[in-house]
Amino acid sequence: MRLNHLLEAISPLQVTGPNDPEIISLTADSRRVSEGTLFVAVPGVSVDGHDFIDKALAAGAVAIVCERVPDPLPEGVTVIRVASSAIALGELASQWYGNPSRQLKLVGVTGTNGKTTTATLIYEMARLLGHKAGLLSTVCNYVELTPYPTEHTTPDPMTINSLLRTMVDAGCSYCAMEVSSHAADQHRIAGLTFAGGIFTNLTRDHLDYHKTVEAYLKAKKSFFDALPSEAFALTNADDKVGEVMLQNTAASRHTYSLRSEADFTGRIIEQRLDGTLLSLNGTEVETLFTGRFNAYNLTAVYGASRLLGWSDEQVLPAISRLVPVAGRFQAIHSPKGFTAIVDYAHTPDAIVNVLQAIREVVGPRGEIITVVGCGGNRDSGKRPIMAREAAARSQRVILTSDNPRFEEPEAILADMEAGLDDEARSRTLHITDRRQAIRTAVALASPGTVVLIAGKGHEDYQEVKGVKHHFDDREEVKAAIGL
Repeated sequence: MRLNHLLEAISPLQVTGPNDPEIISLTADSRRVSEGTLFVAVPGVSVDGHDFIDKALAAGAVAIVCERVPDPLPEGVTVIRVASSAIALGELASQWYGNPSRQLKLVGVTGTNGKTTTATLIYEMARLLGHKAGLLSTVCNYVELTPYPTEHTTPDPMTINSLLRTMVDAGCSYCAMEVSSHAADQHRIAGLTFAGGIFTNLTRDHLDYHKTVEAYLKAKKSFFDALPSEAFALTNADDKVGEVMLQNTAASRHTYSLRSEADFTGRIIEQRLDGTLLSLNGTEVETLFTGRFNAYNLTAVYGASRLLGWSDEQVLPAISRLVPVAGRFQAIHSPKGFTAIVDYAHTPDAIVNVLQAIREVVGPRGEIITVVGCGGNRDSGKRPIMAREAAARSQRVILTSDNPRFEEPEAILADMEAGLDDEARSRTLHITDRRQAIRTAVALASPGTVVLIAGKGHEDYQEVKGVKHHFDDREEVKAAIGL
């Protein structure tokens, strides 16, 4: 591809050097530079791509996109100065792959909780209605039914556009995508054309990165601020910042709610551990999901489906056929009469939502045993809150290791225990080994008990000192039960 064709996607402040060289590859990773590469120097959280310009030039880069022009200017190399290399990378990546997002109806989902479920169910809805579709999510990326493993909630711009191009080439017409606050803040979604955006909710999370809730909110809101006028913006009217997301968007504005009047309203009529009878805009639908938080997710999916142009006659029957996402309120029933729930809940609000959903089903006297931990090298301020919320809504709590990463598990559990008073501590066990914690919870369960295993959900590993060891809560629960 000629450089000038690529540059049509961005607004350079300055271009110096040879005119219109042939570009063989595009990257922001100096380790991937070879002869004919356009290297984009992006300032990152821990490293700055500008520090690797010399390395990229030595490896054969013929053009450099940067915010700070090298001094002296390299000979025989085109240097393009831009206001934001991160934004330019997204725009260039889209152009490199032929702007695939413009050939799909791309729906982005952002918020603290519910992104994975909502995005996955929109993808499933499209497929149930006979359309080819793709998914970009925390659990896995899919092009139709072909999985592509994922490492981040929202991948880098090159990976995103490569996957979107694969979707278009496979005949997909829809794609649902999780949009994380990190991705919005780092402009990983720059250059993408969205058909719609959904806001689920906002509670405390990722403060290790954003530092303040206000900065976290601003990152989420930036996604809606950038939506085009042809897109829709669908927000949770019951969330205290739901309307804030719509303040500056050019997209058409829509709301969903379980509590008040909205464009799309959901009402819980009856719920069990294996499903909920839900009313959507006045029509009753039997679903396979449990919990108020899932009622919100399904109402968002219903609203997005209607805004994508599908009719009630198509959407409502399909909602009753949707199945829960792996590791999201995934129920495993024991022959001894108790139930284990494996859920990804890893924030205070998510723990509250899951435990409230269980309590609404089992009643005030039903026994709940919660196994919970917190990840290492992440927001430590939420640790005592997580333990306190779990203890307030469970008869027994077992604090255990999650993904300690480079922290000591005992130190993480000490932070969690600091949130407990003496009464809560008397009902709490401290078992660092997660496998043993799960087995202990199962051993303590009696008929009618619900055991919640929280924090890891779909993950099939435990990360310790930079190494991922195979560990799957669902496998461990089944082994402990004897299934």
